[in-house]
Amino acid sequence: MLPPVSGGSEEVGRSAAVRIVREPISTQAELDRLKLTQDGAAVVFEGVVRDNTRGRRTLYLDYEAYESMALKKMEALSEQARSNFAIRAVILVHRLGRLEIGETSVLIVVASAHRGPAFEACHWIIDTLKKTVPIWKKEYFEDGAVWADGEPFPEEIGHPAGTASVQPASK
Repeated sequence: MLPPVSGGSEEVGRSAAVRIVREPISTQAELDRLKLTQDGAAVVFEGVVRDNTRGRRTLYLDYEAYESMALKKMEALSEQARSNFAIRAVILVHRLGRLEIGETSVLIVVASAHRGPAFEACHWIIDTLKKTVPIWKKEYFEDGAVWADGEPFPEEIGHPAGTASVQPASK
């Protein structure tokens, strides 16, 4: 897609704005694609694979999805955010497959005239995505793996100190 000054569209196309991918996500490329001269704010949220969960060393993550439903729900989130907040545009990209430590799993970029609505919309999108979009994360550790969909860690895994966890796994 070309920027408007080069003959491109004023808006990021719907199919380009909400995507599920299997390759690394380029945050800078997405940000550059979204920003226009009328925007006073571009808020970026990157969900990044961290090296631990509750004190346990994470080796890598694996994401799966019910893709057609996930895309529909992600598009609905984008539309609802544009309707409910004073924002111009949203890019929402989620990656599937095996992700290594430090890689981006989800990217949200929100553009608007002012920072307040951009921050609010971005925060709302990630929180709602995690609760409603059928994308699941499996965390792999040195001593096992767990689906991080809100279920507690199995009793035999427990906390590093040996005490069983009653906290849900992170999502």
